[in-house]
Amino acid sequence: MLRNLEKAEQKWGGSNTLIDQWLNNRRNLLINYCQIAGIPPYEVTDKSLPAFASVKQFCDQLMDYVSEGHFEIYDQVVTACEKNGSSSQELAQQLVPQISETTDTALDFNDKYTEAEDEQVLFHLDKDLSSLGHAMETRFELEDKLLEVLHAKHS
Repeated sequence: MLRNLEKAEQKWGGSNTLIDQWLNNRRNLLINYCQIAGIPPYEVTDKSLPAFASVKQFCDQLMDYVSEGHFEIYDQVVTACEKNGSSSQELAQQLVPQISETTDTALDFNDKYTEAEDEQVLFHLDKDLSSLGHAMETRFELEDKLLEVLHAKHS
């Protein structure tokens, strides 16, 4: 996911403030995900679980990213695409519902880890992070298609 982000930053970075903000927020989310998951370069040598507070902080960041997409960025992209013709508009309107499907996984993860009062829930973290990682990867691929439209038509 980080390599794909680097490619996106190289391809679209610096061309549009909205794109730069979006990619920066994605980078921060991915770094935190890798830290929580113990993925290189953030490997944990003692095989311990992350701090419960760190997982909850990641959940806050995840919800900020998801919310920003749904309530700010996607609307701006769809509006920009509407101004550029029906093909851009149709693609944006097709992609946003697909992206929304990945939101359910993020919401489920957030609910499970922010509402939990017992740290025992962390024993399920690896499995849940794997599911979340798959959803995030799908989401980023779909978002990149929106980025492509935004960049091609509006930069």
